[in-house]
Amino acid sequence: MSPSVQPIPEGYPRVIPSLAVDGAAKAIDFYCEVFGATERMRMGGPDGKIGHAELTLGDSLIFLADEFPDMGFVGPAQIGGTPVTVSVYVDDVDAAFDRAVKGGAKVLRRSRTSSTETGPASSRTPSGTAGASRRTSRTSRPTRWQSGPPRRWAVSKRRTGQAAGARSLTRPSGCEASVPGR
Repeated sequence: MSPSVQPIPEGYPRVIPSLAVDGAAKAIDFYCEVFGATERMRMGGPDGKIGHAELTLGDSLIFLADEFPDMGFVGPAQIGGTPVTVSVYVDDVDAAFDRAVKGGAKVLRRSRTSSTETGPASSRTPSGTAGASRRTSRTSRPTRWQSGPPRRWAVSKRRTGQAAGARSLTRPSGCEASVPGR
């Protein structure tokens, strides 16, 4: 790679979710109205579709586009749902949830309040993506994470490249995660 080319463009985080939906323009309106997202850019695609759009939400960035099944870029309706949830921290979980439902989202789970956080309240957006609104009331992780991973995760014997005191976990999907101090 040329020394003048940065591998991560300025103004972009290392990880960016990219959502494929049927009806990207409506999905953009939904995220802007419900969560206060700002449309940063939009590129048109064939047949009046959106080929690429970027939304900012606080310090986060989301890519979003219409489905293009011939390119393998399909939305939740094409595959019978989605395994991905976009979680958004908000000041008022109930107000954000109410805006989502009024905007056409389907209720999956109403918020609940504990000593550490309010939420999550979960919904399926009109475009089929899953969303969760939450609000934390403390700065550290809940105790359940400090005491170890969920039992359904198996501890992996791989420890290469981890911080001292961390252990590797294999989730049911096979994806590994490192938990510091465990």
